[in-house]
Amino acid sequence: MSMRSIYCGNVNLSAKDTQVTLCGWVNRRRDLGGLIFIDLRDRTGIVQVVFEPDNQQLHEVASTLRNEFCICVKGTVKARPADQINSKMATGEIEVYASELKIFNKSAALPLDFNQENTEEQRLRYRYLDLRRPQMVNMLTTRAKITHFVRQFMDSHGFLDIETPMLTKATPEGARDYLVPSRVHHGKFYALPQSPQLFKQLLMIAGYDRYYQIVKCFRDEDLRADRQPEFTQIDVETSFMTSQDVRDIMEEMIVSLFKNMKNVDLGKLPVMTWEEAMDRFGSDKPDLRIDFELKLVDEAVKNSEFKVLSEPACDDKSRVIAFALPGGAALTRRQIDDYTDYVKKMGGSGLLYIKVNEIAKGAEGLKASFGKHVTEKELTDLVALSGAKDGDMVFIGCGPRVKTATAMGALRLKTAKDANLVADGYKALWVVDFPMFEMTDEAGLTAMHHPFTAPKDVTPEQLIADPMSVYADAYDLVINGYESGGGSVRIYDQNMQNAVFTVLGISKEEAREKFGFLLDALSFGAPPHAGLAFGLDRVTMLIAGTDNIRDVIAFPKTTAAACLMTDAPNFASSDALNELAIAVTDIEK
Repeated sequence: MSMRSIYCGNVNLSAKDTQVTLCGWVNRRRDLGGLIFIDLRDRTGIVQVVFEPDNQQLHEVASTLRNEFCICVKGTVKARPADQINSKMATGEIEVYASELKIFNKSAALPLDFNQENTEEQRLRYRYLDLRRPQMVNMLTTRAKITHFVRQFMDSHGFLDIETPMLTKATPEGARDYLVPSRVHHGKFYALPQSPQLFKQLLMIAGYDRYYQIVKCFRDEDLRADRQPEFTQIDVETSFMTSQDVRDIMEEMIVSLFKNMKNVDLGKLPVMTWEEAMDRFGSDKPDLRIDFELKLVDEAVKNSEFKVLSEPACDDKSRVIAFALPGGAALTRRQIDDYTDYVKKMGGSGLLYIKVNEIAKGAEGLKASFGKHVTEKELTDLVALSGAKDGDMVFIGCGPRVKTATAMGALRLKTAKDANLVADGYKALWVVDFPMFEMTDEAGLTAMHHPFTAPKDVTPEQLIADPMSVYADAYDLVINGYESGGGSVRIYDQNMQNAVFTVLGISKEEAREKFGFLLDALSFGAPPHAGLAFGLDRVTMLIAGTDNIRDVIAFPKTTAAACLMTDAPNFASSDALNELAIAVTDIEK
């Protein structure tokens, strides 16, 4: 029997009364005593195959079939009777009457149940079986269509697909590097790239003014549902384009992609500054599908005798922030306590609340956790500034500006999800004008993006004099609360690059050691350049409609950065370590 003539999901009435040869896996078998029905599956879909008892030898072989047997079937396509059409199947108008059957391979008892939910651990351990499920086929097919679309778009806009090295030198990108020891150069290590940042800048200096690459990147950082140790970027860099030019062309790509893949029109994307995003949503990746926003309510309590509120209200570096949760007055004390604990976990100092029963009754219609500490006017003013309505709950946080906004922003997201107040669909925006630097508890002053990001509208001298007042010429594209892409104008002037290194406490010697090749390149007629990178995994996750990035990666790692299927990472042999001149001194038990 010859191999496949058509895919299972492509058989339809146009093939009626013709012979087809199908290859795939048994999705389901039903033996009705006489007729045997097989649902045959490949990556395109499922088709029903019928084995009649007239052909005794064929019927006997068909009776041995079980789920996930890999087989080849030859047969004739016939239209189903009108009362037997299966409208739930793409191939539901036809069935194939088998004349030949070949079993390529039988299947052992399955460790996964395709008809039920399996644990993620089971799915990842037997990923090759999990990937057979139609849901997973759909995820990876969606991913393939996205990359195909992106390549076509970039090619049509004059971008060149250029590869950059995987074995390179460690550079500060905000996370730990994965290191690869060199056998030839004992004691030296390559680093796997956290992004192709320096190489794509060098390509601009080399004159390749429109570069793109769909590229693997590596970061040794703590994982979560939307993060992996190895991930894929749609990486872009341009010369002689402003930040607005870059945003325009990338917005065109993303809007066209969603129209093509989901028939969704994202429209003209709004632009919001980092300051506005933090004030209104407590996040630099705001989810615009949630109607209610954070409100600044300082004015209501600046003169209050309740110092918990009045002190942060009168402090330029602090805030009193509130939001009104629609229908939140129905929350129980247990739920409120859980939200209080959540705010503290997210870095907030605590949580105050006002149950809004009936605004028309003034303070009598309100029940506040701190009511006895404030005046009736202060209480009603807080409710008015929050925008609350009858039946709402006003949550209030106070303290240092960014910490409080971030904690209240996280609570906004959590309460909205818990109350099912996140609208369906897609909402996207640009967030721009990020602070150039941020102060961290661990590392002191650091670059918010990376040290090659250009500052906005300042001289090197002004940057050094007051770095915390400087904004970066940077931009993020946010979709449904996920940072889907981000980039910036790059520094192309040596003096400005040296000024940034000075602010970050990177000495000339350290800069020369780490980035000497880039600094040299900047001295040879470097053009103005800017770029951006989209997270392909994250964009695919959004389009595919899942909230777990592992669903859209063929062979992902767990949150412990391990592959359950291959048992990676694993120990190296003593011979391999000796060749690399490496001794392992601390083995985890």
